[in-house]
Amino acid sequence: MADYRAITAVVDAIIQKLRDNYQFADFNSELEFKPYMAKDFAQPMLAGVSLFVYRIFPNSVQRTPTGLPGPHGQLFRTQLPLDLHFLLTSWAQEASLQYTIAGWMMRELEDMPILPVGLLNQHYPDLFHADETVTVTPVELTTEELFRIWDVIVHHAYQISVPYVARVIKIDSKRLRTGTGQPVQERGFGVGKAEKEEL
Repeated sequence: MADYRAITAVVDAIIQKLRDNYQFADFNSELEFKPYMAKDFAQPMLAGVSLFVYRIFPNSVQRTPTGLPGPHGQLFRTQLPLDLHFLLTSWAQEASLQYTIAGWMMRELEDMPILPVGLLNQHYPDLFHADETVTVTPVELTTEELFRIWDVIVHHAYQISVPYVARVIKIDSKRLRTGTGQPVQERGFGVGKAEKEEL
């Protein structure tokens, strides 16, 4: 079961996937691949790809009414399914290289949009179950929305960015559900006598 480190693991997996498939000969340039915070845009890399998470939102479709049962029959609290919204930004000193990097990173994610458990668990072993995956797909933002994000980050310094969403990152709880009792051992039925109501 994935815990609170799942978001970091997904970001690391996307960065690692791009880094593993990068070939110097394709660009004739050394590229960097890093997750970015807002402050990093003030002094960006010379060439490469940055990943900036701008929104984390609960996925309402995947919410489950009860948590997972434990090995001894106890019930844990419900999973927290999250969608991770992020921007991939291509950086370069020349426009042609920047466009090339943008096309390459989009093609790489299109070729393998599902992050397998081996990649997700690369930095945190056994964090995700063997049957768990995360799907990365492009999303549509209006030009105004993109400019608004960039205006908050860095004034008048827009770079080519592509919005994506990673679905569904399920975070399990380590806490038991409140009010849980012992497993039912037997079922009993009580028989009572109905009393007449006085008129």
